[in-house]
Amino acid sequence: MNRRQFVKIAAIGAVSLLTGCGVEKFSDKKILPIKFLRQIITKDISTSRCIMWQVEEPLKNPVVEVKINGDTKIFPAIDSSFTDDGKKNFQYTAQIESGEEYRIVDGDATSDWYETEIFSEENFKAIIFPDSQCGGGYDTWGEVARFAFAQNPDAKFFVNVGDIVDNGEDSVQWEDWMAQVENFLPKIPFAPVMGNHETYSREWTIRQPVAYLNYFATPDNGVENFSRRFYSFDCGAAHFAVLDTQWDELNREIIAAQKNWLRADLAETDKVWKIIFMHKDVLQYRINGRPDRQEGFSEVGEIFMPEFDALGVDAVFTAHLHTCRNRGRLKNFHADEKGTLYILTGLSGNVRYNGLWIDHVLDKFVAPQPETDNYLTIEVYDETLTVKCFLPNGELIDETTLKKT
Repeated sequence: MNRRQFVKIAAIGAVSLLTGCGVEKFSDKKILPIKFLRQIITKDISTSRCIMWQVEEPLKNPVVEVKINGDTKIFPAIDSSFTDDGKKNFQYTAQIESGEEYRIVDGDATSDWYETEIFSEENFKAIIFPDSQCGGGYDTWGEVARFAFAQNPDAKFFVNVGDIVDNGEDSVQWEDWMAQVENFLPKIPFAPVMGNHETYSREWTIRQPVAYLNYFATPDNGVENFSRRFYSFDCGAAHFAVLDTQWDELNREIIAAQKNWLRADLAETDKVWKIIFMHKDVLQYRINGRPDRQEGFSEVGEIFMPEFDALGVDAVFTAHLHTCRNRGRLKNFHADEKGTLYILTGLSGNVRYNGLWIDHVLDKFVAPQPETDNYLTIEVYDETLTVKCFLPNGELIDETTLKKT
């Protein structure tokens, strides 16, 4: 017997001995290769979560294991694969109960465990990101988001107020967007808002928001023909409604359907605070070099601001214009301390409109010019709601607190 044969026989014997003693063989450990694992907001994140992920090849029988108060529960996953931009996306979705940890399992292959938490407090903080669309890669979005997450590890969920990507059909952009925050998506629920750029084809024509609606399984609104185009959810002492302002791009019939749904939705809630997220803004700005463009209210504002007045909405967050502005509280189209707080959230990507907008008479705060990126936080308590706006370096540039009387 030569030396090579001796070493080989000795190695086989050692593995057999370890196996006989109950030590798991390394070859039996199978890591499930998943990507873009993410939590999506549900009707109430204190009781449930939506888990979604991608794989390169179809899975056989995927489930999600969740540790809940010392027990492990198993929740089945459904195949939610879809094709867009000429690419088949193998994707799975599972609705689970909220717990401390979860992992994906398929046969004898598993993912890592991912921490989450059971959330039941009335008080909470969330992070709000404006338009994150980027040209030439999503590094800017990644830098803003990672800093915001690091500075706010206690945030219970995060929002992107539309124009998540620059081109809704471009699969590379979606993957880059998710890759930039892949360390956070599995841990904190995401509440997406659809913007007009989610409706664009590669040829820059209008199309259905295929990628948006498939990547994010938001709560169903129960409205035929407009499922998940708008939705609502609860967190702590607040009720949130996410609206769709893309009727010019898609279908104006959504206006009446959405108004009826919103009235019923807000009438049913008993939460202390009522908060709205929608992409397009309520004001119309004058534009430098366009003397024909008048200051006033946009069609979105004309349609929905009276609804917000009547329904007692406390705060509205918009985007679309890539500028951060606080309008204070408005009612009946005028400044009124008994009205709704309106915040135009800014931008968290690299598409800038420097010098485009002329300040509106209703702007109480305008971010430092020339404008850079920013993010916001919202802190909700039974009696107060505080909104803060930060530059990417963490500098606080604006703060507003509402109080319930």
